[in-house]
Amino acid sequence: MPLQISKETRALARQAEDDLREQFDRVDQVAQANAEKVLDAFQTHRVSESYFAGTTGYGYDDLGRDKLEEIYAQIFHTEDALVRIQFINGTHAITCALFGALKPGETLLYAVGAPYDTIQSAIGIVGNAPGSLKSYGIGYRQVELTADEKPDLAAIARTVGEDPTIKAVMIQRSRGYATRASLSVAEIGAICDAVHGVRRDLAILVDNCYGEFVETLEPTQVGADLVVGSLIKNPGGGLAPTGGYLAGRHDLVEAASMRLSVPGIGKEGGCSLGNNRSLYQGLFLAPHTAAQAVKTALFAARMMELLGYRTDPASTQTRHDIIQMIHFGAPEALKKFCKGIQMGAPVDSYVTPEPWDMPGYDTPVIMAAGSFIQGASIELSADGPMREPYTAYLQGGLTYESGKLGILLAVEALRS
Repeated sequence: MPLQISKETRALARQAEDDLREQFDRVDQVAQANAEKVLDAFQTHRVSESYFAGTTGYGYDDLGRDKLEEIYAQIFHTEDALVRIQFINGTHAITCALFGALKPGETLLYAVGAPYDTIQSAIGIVGNAPGSLKSYGIGYRQVELTADEKPDLAAIARTVGEDPTIKAVMIQRSRGYATRASLSVAEIGAICDAVHGVRRDLAILVDNCYGEFVETLEPTQVGADLVVGSLIKNPGGGLAPTGGYLAGRHDLVEAASMRLSVPGIGKEGGCSLGNNRSLYQGLFLAPHTAAQAVKTALFAARMMELLGYRTDPASTQTRHDIIQMIHFGAPEALKKFCKGIQMGAPVDSYVTPEPWDMPGYDTPVIMAAGSFIQGASIELSADGPMREPYTAYLQGGLTYESGKLGILLAVEALRS
């Protein structure tokens, strides 16, 4: 039987799409430019069927793996890259990058306020988990945002100028569970200029999660020394089964690889276990898939606005990542929305999500995610901490058509 979507909700959807024509055209233009960039990299490196063969055991001489890293380096305009299924998530990749960039006695500076929840444990800001940066004698500082929640360029420059122990600056592109706006590549470039205008010896790292291929430029093209992300978000295109990536300066990539594997082996080891084809094909699809997720986010924003909910970013705003915030103001509305998103999933659509104590978070989190790849944020999902202002963080959508259906079912759940 057809999905239970009322005539009223379908009519609202038509209005939302009519309102979004200009935005959708802009997204398509970005996707076209990024698709050309990716295709050029594939052709430059003469990708062939032989690259898809996998390795086992130590993984030495994995030609497909090594060539894929060269392709990432070209796409991100960097000296080197590390693309591995051995990264279990974005937090793991970021932590390896931080340990590679910092030594005991040095300090990490977060430039735009507190980092995402799971990174806080890795740094040692919260808890006392063994193996954190803090446990190795690495210090931490952060610069707060301005009153209007923008990067405080003057304070960033002043802080790196007055503290010689600061050796790495971290910029989180996406908002995480914060309320600030996601950073544009231009804003990241401004932060890089502020830092490098004072000290050229610092390494600038960018948590690029959720932002790849949403704009035509990446942070490494505007001054960042290293970008880090997850393959089950944008760059995996919905096909990568796991993994993460780094792209940037050769010394920073090499140091991170030593942390991922072992000093002396670094990038030379690490088998691909037959996953190369999925990583290549996922990257090839990534510009299109990211665009589908952006369109889904825009549609969700406009639908919720038409229903009277506050959204961030608004449906009229240009996007810098795939995340859409919807403020519900009450726990039951947040639960209903997530229930509706789960009903629109191709996998586990019959499951009702409930808040639970997720590892790495200080409050119960509700999460709707019926995905082919467990935890893949490029697939339609919605989650949010059960605390004021009861905000849903929506992301993903492998196709706009399926993402749209998920939103329509969420609207029906809210109206029930």
